[in-house]
Amino acid sequence: MLYKPDISRAKNYWKAFWEKEIIDRPVVSITAPKNKDITPDFDGSPLRTYKTCMSRDYDSYLNDYESYAQSMYFAGESIPHIGVDLGPDQYAGFLGSTLEAVDGHYTTWAHKCVEDWSKFEVKIDKSVDSYYNHIKQFYEYAAKRANGNYLISQLDLHSNIDSMSALRDPSELCFDIMDCPEDVHRVLDEIDRSYDDVFTMAYNAGNMKNLGSIGWAPTYVENGKFAVIQCDFSCLLSPTQAREFVIPSVRKEAAYLDRSVYHYDGKDALGHLEDILAIDDIDCIQWVPGAGQPRTIEWMDLLKKIQKAGKSLWIFDWTAEEIKANFKELEPHKVAFSLGVASADEADGLLEYLVKNM
Repeated sequence: MLYKPDISRAKNYWKAFWEKEIIDRPVVSITAPKNKDITPDFDGSPLRTYKTCMSRDYDSYLNDYESYAQSMYFAGESIPHIGVDLGPDQYAGFLGSTLEAVDGHYTTWAHKCVEDWSKFEVKIDKSVDSYYNHIKQFYEYAAKRANGNYLISQLDLHSNIDSMSALRDPSELCFDIMDCPEDVHRVLDEIDRSYDDVFTMAYNAGNMKNLGSIGWAPTYVENGKFAVIQCDFSCLLSPTQAREFVIPSVRKEAAYLDRSVYHYDGKDALGHLEDILAIDDIDCIQWVPGAGQPRTIEWMDLLKKIQKAGKSLWIFDWTAEEIKANFKELEPHKVAFSLGVASADEADGLLEYLVKNM
C-alpha cells in the first residue's frame, strides 16, 4: 500500500482488536502532516462526493485525495481510505427519493416521497440514471484507480427505519407507527431484505473482498463484511417502540455482517442502551453524546458500562494528552482511538508512550 508501508503490521493490530486481544498497546488510528509547517486539506464531504458521483468527474476528486494522502503520515493503525457516498440519506435515494445538494452545506438530504405506506413498493432502482448505478460506477472507477494504494470505504448506509424516516418525514413516521403499524412493519421488513443487495454492490465494486473493509468509522477488517450500523430515528421512540421497530432490524444487520460498529448517536437514544448491548453480533460501539453535550471523555461511566457488556469502543474525540492521561481507565484490548495530531513526532510519541506505560 503506497501510503501505508507498514500495512502488514497494522493488520495484525486490527485483527487483535476484533478478537479482543492486545499486542502491546491499544489500537490507535492516528494521522499527521509529514511537514509540520503545512496542514493538508481535503474536502471529502457528502456534498463533494455527491457532486463527484453525479457529474462523473472522478479524477478531480481522486487527484485531490491522492495529493492529500501523499502529504500525510498514516501512523499506528490508520489506513488510507476514501468515501464515495451520496450522503446519509442515500439509501432512501436508492428506494425512490430525490436527493438534494446545495452549495454551502456539508451534506445532502432526501425529499419526502411517501404519503401512504400501503401503496409503497420497496424496490431498489437500478436503472441507468439511478443513484444506485451512479454510485456503483463511482466505486468501480475509484477502486481501479486506487489499485490497492488506498481503500474505498463502505457506504454510510442509514438503512432500516432510518431510510423510512427519510422517505416519509420523521414526525409523520412517528404517527404512522401508531396509526398503521402493519404497513410500517411490511415496508421495514422489505427494506431489511434489501440490505444484502446494497451492501454487496458496494463490497464487490470496492474490491473489499481482496483488500479488506473500512467505513467512515476508520476501523479496518481484513477479512469479511464490515459496516457501521446506526438508527438515528430511535431517538424519537420509546424503548417499547424501539424493541418493535428498531432492534429487530439492527439485530439482522449485525448478524449479516462479520464485524460491525454501532454508531450510538445522542443521549435521547440511551433508553435503548440495554437492548443494543444485548445484541451479541455488535462488536463495537461509537458513543456520540450529541450537540451541546459533554465530550465522550466526560462519559467514563457509560464507556465502562459498554465495555463491561463485552463491547469494544471506538473513541474519536480525545486528544493525545487525554489518551495518555486516561487510557488506563478503560480495558485497553477493547478500545480503538482515532485522532489527528500536528506532527509525525507527536504521533510516534503517543504510540511509544502507550507501549511504555501499558
